[in-house]
Amino acid sequence: MKSLALIMTAACLVAAPLAAQQDTSHARRPAARPRAGMRRPGMAGGGNEEMMAMMREMMAPMMRVMAYMPGSLLAHKDSLNLTADQVSKLTALQTANRAAHDAAQSDIKTHLDELTEAFQTAAPDTNALRPHFEAAQAAMAKAHWAGLTNAAQSRALLTDAQRQKVDAAVAAMMRREHM
Repeated sequence: MKSLALIMTAACLVAAPLAAQQDTSHARRPAARPRAGMRRPGMAGGGNEEMMAMMREMMAPMMRVMAYMPGSLLAHKDSLNLTADQVSKLTALQTANRAAHDAAQSDIKTHLDELTEAFQTAAPDTNALRPHFEAAQAAMAKAHWAGLTNAAQSRALLTDAQRQKVDAAVAAMMRREHM
C-alpha cells in the first residue's frame, strides 16, 4: 500500500504540470473500452479498480498541493517561465525537503518494521501493535506536513500568472480523471 501511495503521488506530481503544457484545443479521444472480463468500478468484486477509484478520490484534494512541490515546478520551469532566482529558491527548497523527507521515510520504515514484527505472532496483541501503528502514523504525518509546508513555500515564490497556469493544469487533469 505504501508503494501504491508513492506511485500515485509521483504520478500526480508529474501529471499536473504536464497538463499545463498540453494543447487542449484538439478533440478528446473517446474513453478506452474495458477489456473483456474486466470489471468496472462499482461492480461486485471490482477489487483493484475500486481501490484505484478510491485512491483517486482521496488524492484529488491533495493534487493542488502536490502540483506546487518544488520538483514538479522545476520540471516545468520553461513552460512556467521561471526566473533564475525562482529556480535557485525552488532548488534550495527541494534540497531542504529531501533531507526532511528522507528522515521521515526512515522513521516510518522503522516503525512499520516493528509493527510487522509484532504482528507475526499467531495471535497478535493489539495492545502491542498500537504503539508501533501510532508511531508510524505520526512519522507519516510529519512527512506529509513537511511536504505541505514545502509546497506552500514554493507556491509563494510564483507570480499570479504562474499560479494560474499551475491551477489551470490541475483543474484540467481533474476533469480528465472524472471522465
